[in-house]
Amino acid sequence: MPQEILRRVLTAPVYDVAEETPLELAPLISKRMQNQVWLKREDLQPVFSFKLRGAYNCMIHLTDEQKAAGVIAASAGNHAQGVALSAAKLGLKATIVMPKTTPPIKVEAVKRLGGKVILEGDSYDEASAFANVLAQEEQLTFIHPYDDLNVIAGQGTIALEMLRQQHKPMDVIFVAVGGGGLISGIAAVMKQVFPQTRIIGVEPEDAACMTEALKAGSRVVLDQVGIFADGVAVAQVGEIPFRIAQTCVDEMITVKTDQICAAVKDIFEDTRAIAEPAGAVALAGMKAFVEKYNVSGLEMACIVSGANMNFDRLRHISERTELGEKREAIFAVTIDERPGSFKQFCELLGKRRAITEFNYRYSDSKQAVVFVGIRTEGGSAEKQAILNALQAENYPVQDMTDNEMAKLHLRFMVGGQASGVENELIYRFEFPERPGALLQFLIHLSKEWNISLFHYRNHGAAYGRVLIGVQVPPEQQEKFETYLTSLGYPFVNEQDNPAYQLFLRPC
Repeated sequence: MPQEILRRVLTAPVYDVAEETPLELAPLISKRMQNQVWLKREDLQPVFSFKLRGAYNCMIHLTDEQKAAGVIAASAGNHAQGVALSAAKLGLKATIVMPKTTPPIKVEAVKRLGGKVILEGDSYDEASAFANVLAQEEQLTFIHPYDDLNVIAGQGTIALEMLRQQHKPMDVIFVAVGGGGLISGIAAVMKQVFPQTRIIGVEPEDAACMTEALKAGSRVVLDQVGIFADGVAVAQVGEIPFRIAQTCVDEMITVKTDQICAAVKDIFEDTRAIAEPAGAVALAGMKAFVEKYNVSGLEMACIVSGANMNFDRLRHISERTELGEKREAIFAVTIDERPGSFKQFCELLGKRRAITEFNYRYSDSKQAVVFVGIRTEGGSAEKQAILNALQAENYPVQDMTDNEMAKLHLRFMVGGQASGVENELIYRFEFPERPGALLQFLIHLSKEWNISLFHYRNHGAAYGRVLIGVQVPPEQQEKFETYLTSLGYPFVNEQDNPAYQLFLRPC
């Protein structure tokens, strides 16, 4: 099988539509990982993904009858664009069935290329089943995204380019795996030229169909598939890719959502390009590999497989990046409900540790549970040091860093309408983003003034946006405003804001 793939790769006319993409050194990542890390920039293709190669190579080999009938494909987006562009190049009619969960940017791209789009199902597998039925009913030629020799050979042309571009054989190549077409094409070529090069597949831990198949020795069907990295969200690996992987893939690695988000940021910092989650999976796997085996001085390549992502997803990715890099830890900490306890807690953390987030709302007169994020440049070791310091001072504390519910929902839900809170004033501030700014605010806060609400999140700007509720007796409110003015932090009284009145005002 690998020999047949190589033969087809050598004659694949993919450059009718595709570009030879650069293999670029990533200097910042390389320095941090202490290895030479190269990025194969398939995000620079005309459709911003490698999928164009396989789609065109498959379609150029169709018979005249098949071409005349028209083609149909099922895809979460990137294969769809490859089929649509190839069809436009060859003058064919193309129907694309896409899951309803497909990002709009990919749907619109297919339409712009002239493809007819049908949205069906909530996953690739449901869309694929519908497309196969439609292909039989309308006598259309189904263009499989990965389980086809010519598709695999088209993707394998990436390996030929890397062989021409690299100055010496790579020690390791990391490839994202969905259905397996990309890794089987690259592995089939590489293992026949440089068998010593390790080929490592990378999958999201909630979409690890190849990992489970290789463990079981046969193709398995996942009960559920996570769709964060929608380009590799496949429940069952292809039959041909699986057979090739059994002999040509050296290892599989799975990565978490936070690790993928961190890899998106890494690619941006080195290239100023924004990879889609699936496009950053290989790099996330490389970083996990380095941490797992503690290797250095190796020549390693990662396939940046795509860049088709909705802009609004960047908000979520940015939130999760610091956790993925282990540069932030989040905790639930119980503190005494008394004036000064918040200040005491911040003093324990110290001026050198930057608080990235703090959520608190008064609940009862004895204890308060706060949700706090802390910058941890020292990674896991520093997180453990913070836990130890809090526990040494008898603070009940729970590590929430790996708690998905906390990261996805709780951090945005802390608060509500409290009972028994009197004389509360509500202010919106801009604090300078520097360690100690929050502590500076607390140091001169009178013990007669009790903080009853606090919400802060670091957004990477020069100023942090903070919402604070403070209990101030009516006769001291003028004194309190004078104190706020003396701080020099811009603030706005939000007492009459309907958002406060409806959702936060004490009941």
